[in-house]
Amino acid sequence: MLHLRLITPADRTDDVIRLIERTVGTTHLAVLPGAARNPVGDVVMCDVAREAGDELLTGLQELGIDRSGSIAVENIDLSLSKRADKAEEEAPGEGADAVLWEHLTDATHEESTLSVTYVAFITLATMIAACGVVLDNAILIVGAMAVGPEFGPLAGFCTALVRRAPRLAWRSLTALLVGFAIAMLVTVAFSYFMDAVGLFSDTQLGAQRPNTNFIYRPDWFSFVVAVLAGCAGTLSLTSAKSGALVGVAISVTTVPAAANAAVAFSYTEYHQAWGSTEQLLLNLLGIVLAGTLTLLAQKWLWARQRERTAALSRF
Repeated sequence: MLHLRLITPADRTDDVIRLIERTVGTTHLAVLPGAARNPVGDVVMCDVAREAGDELLTGLQELGIDRSGSIAVENIDLSLSKRADKAEEEAPGEGADAVLWEHLTDATHEESTLSVTYVAFITLATMIAACGVVLDNAILIVGAMAVGPEFGPLAGFCTALVRRAPRLAWRSLTALLVGFAIAMLVTVAFSYFMDAVGLFSDTQLGAQRPNTNFIYRPDWFSFVVAVLAGCAGTLSLTSAKSGALVGVAISVTTVPAAANAAVAFSYTEYHQAWGSTEQLLLNLLGIVLAGTLTLLAQKWLWARQRERTAALSRF
């Protein structure tokens, strides 16, 4: 269930109440006339089944409440109410399958911002991966994958393509490209420093490295895994099952590929550097393609579900 807290202009409150009452899956409606001070207006609260949330939010935006008032949405972790149970039963579809597009857009917008924190995380992840590739240590590689924040901009770019939001697309692409560029440049400098103090060497990088040589040897399995991870990551975001994102992060070879390319470049091992760059681009392409197609499929399936529900309600 979701909890909505609205601030509505007094002349729009009746329209909002009618919208809530006719939306299947809503309950616990409460109205506090004149309770809001900034902006001035009425406070309207209700609970809505997750599967009916997107329809209600769309209707509220059509009424202009997001511009003239306020719309706040919270997840309800526990609701002991027979009315809430009934509302969830009446709402079409399953809550786990529902996509709250505004929530997804807002979440990916925040995750795809080129901030100091984002750059710090991706840079640190790349340097950890650099240690992993030189030492041929798979544990460090997995750790670097988990630390890397690059799935946020990738998800933002997929969302922007589906929702036709050029600003979000540009924001996500900027965070992705600039973030990786800075991380790789810093890792090149880090490699020079580690070589100077005797912790990195060309011999280590050019060794067989059975645990990490896949990073600069891309193949079709790399693309297949990236596609599967892109699907899983997108489903995780849209269904609010964020725990799966950790598994997604350690399934793709984006950060390790960037790290290997940077270290190889610092030692003029251009063959490895190019192979790692191919691996990076292949993974990015697979994730974007899979994420976009997954969102399009969810959008189509949910539209069909709503059409079937509307057709049944007419009989």
